[in-house]
Amino acid sequence: MASPLAAQHQNAVSAPGAVLRALDKVDGKTIDITVPSGGAVDAFGLTVELADCRYPAENPTGDAFAFLIIRDIDASEVDFQGWMIASSPALNALDHSRYDVWVLRCITS
Repeated sequence: MASPLAAQHQNAVSAPGAVLRALDKVDGKTIDITVPSGGAVDAFGLTVELADCRYPAENPTGDAFAFLIIRDIDASEVDFQGWMIASSPALNALDHSRYDVWVLRCITS
């Protein structure tokens, strides 16, 4: 029997984009950024790419799952690559000394 989280992910719909929040831990500033699926934006010192954002088909305002690729603007190496879950941002988080990024929601319209 599948876990509730796995079952929810199997009945997911891809969204046209996502809303993320970025934090500069040094000065305490946060910004909300909108990223289109397949697109990238710069936030503070990071480039954030969104490969996909999925949400439960039965509940568009439910949990968001976003596949992100995050790099320092000045470096080509990847700081984070994987799925982030809006309801559990610490489950698979960006490990960066200055910045943090997490998923708020998928864009559903």
